[in-house]
Amino acid sequence: MPLRRLTPDDAEAFRALRLEALRLAPAAYGTAFEEEAGKPLSWFGEALTRSDVFVAEGASGCLSGMLAYRGDPMLKRRHIGHLWGMYVRQEARGQGLGAALLAACMAHARPRVAVLQLMVGAANPDAIRLYERAGFRTYGTEADSLRVAGVTAATLLMACRLDETKAG
Repeated sequence: MPLRRLTPDDAEAFRALRLEALRLAPAAYGTAFEEEAGKPLSWFGEALTRSDVFVAEGASGCLSGMLAYRGDPMLKRRHIGHLWGMYVRQEARGQGLGAALLAACMAHARPRVAVLQLMVGAANPDAIRLYERAGFRTYGTEADSLRVAGVTAATLLMACRLDETKAG
């Protein structure tokens, strides 16, 4: 499945995939579905100018998965990039899309930053293994970081030094 980077013209497709992710996997994201569902389409277009969102796109043009990258805007932290919003539709899982999206984002980030950081739910072993295989290591745990439907969950803080890992 080909990968590509979204542009603001893709705001409608991005909005649909993002809201699906927030609705179907609420414990995987710090943002609640209700927070973004009411945002205008222009907000999603603007989000595509603040972050570089990579998607897996099927033959019909349907988006099957996404992962976003953004650089840290603070002067003293510009050597750090952040990955956020990983999502692969249920019917597309098990085909290596998550690994492909991660590799694309890492390749995109490599000339821009020395370190990539991300957050992942401690109760998501498949995602943790994916990130570890790519060279990410846990550097902290944020206990009780999310509360979804009355249940609290921990989040792992992970990082990968791009200047110490091989390009894949």
